[in-house]
Amino acid sequence: MREIGADELRHIARGAAILGTGGGGDPYIGRLVAEQAVLEYGPVLVAELHEVPDDALVAGIGMIGAPTVMIEKLPAGEEAVTAFLTLQREIGRPITHVLPIEVGGMNSLAPFPVAASLGLPVLDADCMGRAFPMVQMVVCTLDGVLARPLAVADEKGNSIVLDVHDNHWAERLARSATIGMGCTALMSSFPMSGKQARDITIPGTLTLAAKLGRLVERVRQQHVDPCQAIASFLGGEVLFTGKVVDVMRANDPGFAKGEARLEGDGASCRLEFQNEHLVASRDGEVVASVPDLICVLDAEGEPVPAERLRYGQRVAVLGAPCHPRWRTPEGLALVGPSAFGYSHAYSPLGGQ
Repeated sequence: MREIGADELRHIARGAAILGTGGGGDPYIGRLVAEQAVLEYGPVLVAELHEVPDDALVAGIGMIGAPTVMIEKLPAGEEAVTAFLTLQREIGRPITHVLPIEVGGMNSLAPFPVAASLGLPVLDADCMGRAFPMVQMVVCTLDGVLARPLAVADEKGNSIVLDVHDNHWAERLARSATIGMGCTALMSSFPMSGKQARDITIPGTLTLAAKLGRLVERVRQQHVDPCQAIASFLGGEVLFTGKVVDVMRANDPGFAKGEARLEGDGASCRLEFQNEHLVASRDGEVVASVPDLICVLDAEGEPVPAERLRYGQRVAVLGAPCHPRWRTPEGLALVGPSAFGYSHAYSPLGGQ
């Protein structure tokens, strides 16, 4: 295990926001909440999967709701702890490890206030390898691990426990609770054994995010194009560069849905998002689609969350391969284009 302090959180937040494909919560807000917890309680221990005992009890933590709302309805900082303790009481025995449910600017850091205040280790892993908008869109669903029980908590101290039939019902009921809490909340769920965590979660994602965050700073100092460097690091490509000329978004229901239009070099690009970027089209032709990663960066290599896209921004759109599990028939059925109502076939980036 290794210690993570406030400085490392900065790198993780940036890298995770890139991997989060426009979603996963605002990295600045997530970093502030995590930094405050680390400053108050001390550094957090991060454990690799091979260090977790078979009989450990692991739980995931993450934000649920519309990221656009959290920009104005800021978290109090205790929501994740409240959700975690509510889940632990429902289970009836101590939870020994926490992990981020997804990679995202806020969600990769969501377990840190819990870990810091309660003295628990965070696993260097997650359940997506990127960010997706719905509760059931995790590798846990592919392997039969249920979001049961599931605890949701808001900034006012309210919490609720859901005993769900399956992970699709977890999404439906948790989303309804979140809308009642003001469209953003923190959740804790997917309790699993240490052995299950080793077998099914995606390893090393906090380390990957930190490496990516440090890469951005290093290439800036070397006066190298950070967008090209990030694309190369992720095994992807720059799909488009240009100016944002239009953004349409709405919260419907409990998601940030919309699209952005970009123009540059005589071409146009359309981005469609539901919390995360789902489809990128160039001149009307799909060039990248879920489950592959679609990342938007400014000229300095800083990630631009979907909720912060604005008219006049000059950005680069990157595409990168997703984790191989999402390219299986089962994975595509859960998180591929058809899962979001699109009719186009999935064409993997890199042709693999």
